[in-house]
Amino acid sequence: MPDALRSVLLSEDEIRRRVAELAAQISSDYASVDELLLVGVLRGAFIFLADLSRCLTIPRRVDFVALSTYGGETTTPGEVRLLLDLRTEVRGAHVLVVEDIVDSGRTLALLLRLLRARGPASLKSCVLVRKPARLEVDLSIDYLGFDIPDVWAVGYGLDWADRFRTLPYIAVVEPG
Repeated sequence: MPDALRSVLLSEDEIRRRVAELAAQISSDYASVDELLLVGVLRGAFIFLADLSRCLTIPRRVDFVALSTYGGETTTPGEVRLLLDLRTEVRGAHVLVVEDIVDSGRTLALLLRLLRARGPASLKSCVLVRKPARLEVDLSIDYLGFDIPDVWAVGYGLDWADRFRTLPYIAVVEPG
């Protein structure tokens, strides 16, 4: 483990098991639809989205959006910015937003509002980790991997200043 990392929060096996459970539930819930559109939030959700998508047993497409709240800082500024929009039309589609982490909840809340305005047939969210202690908005998550404490977590898509994103587990980092 790199020196900046304090401890493993979620092991590779724990993550793999929970992703498979989420995929089974999603596959069951969407078994009657023609196709599910998975919307990954870049950059953090790319690993989670890839693993989740491979475990699904239903027809699906993948597209991405990019939003920014951290900008390399260790605290969240007040503004959420849309950096990259979808290339796929969502009107009439069954859409599942796949996000790596819900911290304040502002980013996911904004994205859900933006997508809801485009008229999808259905719109739900799937989040790998949530920090309940940091939530600032009332946000319902349809599929949740794990609740974690208010620590700076990295790995499995989560980063600290663009570092540690590709670790196969989630660890606590000591920023500094």
